Amino acid sequence: MATLNLVAIRDGGSGGENGGFYSPAKEKAANRSACSFRSVVVRRLRKVIGGGVTRVKLLFTIGLIFAFLLFASRIGSWMGWNLDYASSVSSSTRGGYTVLINTWKRNSLLKQSVAYYASCSGTDAIHVVWSESDPPSDSLKAYLRKIVQSKSQMTHKPNLRFDLNEEDNLNNRFKPIKDLRTDAIFSIDDDVIVPCDTLDFAFSVWQSAPSTMVGFVPRMLWSSKEKIGSTSYKYGGWWSVWWTGTYSMVLSKAAFFHRKYLDIYTNEMPTSIRDYVTRERNCEDIAMSLLVANVTGAPPIWVKGKIFEIGSSGISSLNGHNGKRTKCLNDFISLYGTLPLVPSNVKAVNAKREWFW
Repeated sequence: MATLNLVAIRDGGSGGENGGFYSPAKEKAANRSACSFRSVVVRRLRKVIGGGVTRVKLLFTIGLIFAFLLFASRIGSWMGWNLDYASSVSSSTRGGYTVLINTWKRNSLLKQSVAYYASCSGTDAIHVVWSESDPPSDSLKAYLRKIVQSKSQMTHKPNLRFDLNEEDNLNNRFKPIKDLRTDAIFSIDDDVIVPCDTLDFAFSVWQSAPSTMVGFVPRMLWSSKEKIGSTSYKYGGWWSVWWTGTYSMVLSKAAFFHRKYLDIYTNEMPTSIRDYVTRERNCEDIAMSLLVANVTGAPPIWVKGKIFEIGSSGISSLNGHNGKRTKCLNDFISLYGTLPLVPSNVKAVNAKREWFW
């Protein structure tokens, strides 16, 4: 009779559900469970990784779209196009502004200037301050009226008028104007061009503070005590503003102010100051800055924006210009008996045109 030997094979591990004994059937079951668990884990990992890739792709796509839109807006600005700027200064809805152009024997520059400002949506009227001995020719007036009609994109066409003066005098640029439909005056030299969207932004800044001057050309003054109880001042140009970040004037060669200051300058400001401007043929813009500061007790507002000078000569290009301005400044302050100018380091910036703000 054959004897069946049962051999018990102890598992190499210690302990377990079967007292540490090996069971082939249970090993297969365990292997099936392990394989099932690994399959579930692998499937979930693939799902998570796949979802992550999808999210990354989505974020990357959104980033590309944002970058494209930002680039499109910037390239529009660089090329001079206006893709997203909605002007709120239409002359028919907000009153607009009167462009007051000071000119003298530079008809070619005057034609360019009038043509450009006629195209700006906020321009309600254009007044040319004419101080030449001979009146403007009929051909010049006809040409400019035709240009205004063709360049203006508005239903209401800007009114063009020459303000004639019998003598060449810088005070002429601040004479009162009858029949104005706007409170805002934009004073500009015939050789300075301010882009229309920049001009409209400056107008909106002026509307927030209509009693002050708002402009693009800041200047400052330095003070120094020459002796005890005596203080003198020095006219500081653009580099002084750049270096210190401070200004106390904006020049009327490119600035907004309220039309009431035309009357105050001509009829209420001390005659001695107007006589000084007539005699020196300079500094009418400093006189206006002092006048506005004296009335308001507040600083002007400098607007950030590119302006373009299309001429090649002017009073500011003459030798000794800053020295004459320094003398004007001290003489005017002496006539006032005080220093009306208020310094400021505030600059108005259009956030739509900035990369970071």
